[in-house]
Amino acid sequence: MRIAKITATTVTTAALALGVAACGGAEAPAEPSAASTAAASGPAHAGKELTLWRLGDSNPDAQKYTDELVAAFQQQTGASVKVEWIPWPQVNDKFTAAAAGGAGPDVTEIGNDQVPLWVSQEALAPVTDIVSSGDQAQIPKNLMGLETIDGETYAVPWGGGTRAVLYRKDWFDELKIEVPKTWDELVAAAKKVQAEKGSDVDGFAFNGGSDANHLLGSLAWTAGGEYAVKEGDKWAGKLAEPGFKAGFEQYTSLVTDGLSSKSRLTQNSSDIRTRFSNGKVGMYLTASWDLAAIEEESKGKLKGDKLAFFPLPGKDGGEAQAFLGGNDIAVWGTAKEPEAAKEFVKLATGKEWGVRYATDGGLLPVYPDALAKLAEDPAQAPFAAAFAKAKAFPADPNWTEANETKAVLQNAARQVIEGKASADEALAAANTELEDILNQS
Repeated sequence: MRIAKITATTVTTAALALGVAACGGAEAPAEPSAASTAAASGPAHAGKELTLWRLGDSNPDAQKYTDELVAAFQQQTGASVKVEWIPWPQVNDKFTAAAAGGAGPDVTEIGNDQVPLWVSQEALAPVTDIVSSGDQAQIPKNLMGLETIDGETYAVPWGGGTRAVLYRKDWFDELKIEVPKTWDELVAAAKKVQAEKGSDVDGFAFNGGSDANHLLGSLAWTAGGEYAVKEGDKWAGKLAEPGFKAGFEQYTSLVTDGLSSKSRLTQNSSDIRTRFSNGKVGMYLTASWDLAAIEEESKGKLKGDKLAFFPLPGKDGGEAQAFLGGNDIAVWGTAKEPEAAKEFVKLATGKEWGVRYATDGGLLPVYPDALAKLAEDPAQAPFAAAFAKAKAFPADPNWTEANETKAVLQNAARQVIEGKASADEALAAANTELEDILNQS
């Protein structure tokens, strides 16, 4: 759906200082405001203030980057920036309130899979002109599949996020386990870890929580499956087709084959990370941003060469197709200063600040030359390899409801694991539910 950029104009009236001239009663001319004086003598946006929403909890690296970006923007444009950090659990409520007419930002960070939802709510302004020229024209178009709707682009990729397998390298060294190159080798490695470290340890942790589809999607896509495809103006679910079913059975086998406990079917990656930090997980699918939290949660015991990553292997070898995640930056539809907001987005996503945003934040740069350079780093190579083959979920505003609110696939997996339905039965029901959700008007 194409939306028009909405500008909220606030008219303020300056109080005039009235005085009586010594020789008569004429009204003295108004004193110019500080903002108007700055605007007349400085850059075009001097005296203006933007509000920027950064998502998540601030950390020293993210704060330093943001402070320096804001300072560069102010020097270039004269506009100041008020930064608000929005914790992830509060993001949906904040966006919902702002879209309903509450106080919103001028510019916001946004998860790439959230863009279709907020475009459907007319909450984001088009930024097509930004990605059509300059540095941003170098960003591969396949990275904008969720951001481009009906020919308009509504957010600019800022940093890519994909996943690889984090494992206890110290355990692998101790038990003489080679890094798995196939799914069978991964299963064997997980079982050996459990045999040596205890049955309460997940050899490879099953993710059945809010971000479960990062793991399930990788397995299903690699097996040739799809969640749904657009046929005309309707979504057609593909969950019951052979490719998706093969990946789904591979996913549920993590529990049915005993690699992960049946008692933890709803754990998400944050839950798994905490168990990993406490020596209860051998491997799980995640990203490099977990490393700092693991070091903290383990009280410094797990860091450095005790940990490493490898690409999730496909069933028959090779690298599995990873989830194309990432963070974007967008202009809010009712930005008070829309032109200055676009200038901020342009600066933030240019090569200098865009690459820094990604590398400082543990994400992957969206510029091809920077990504290629990152692939030369052994620690980052698994992510660069996965990102090159990454794929996104269906670009529909209702995907979030299917993925998180209704947990369609998570519920189907639990039905199978708990013996309440066969894979065919569970996927047929899930397919109907997914189609109903995605095709809501």
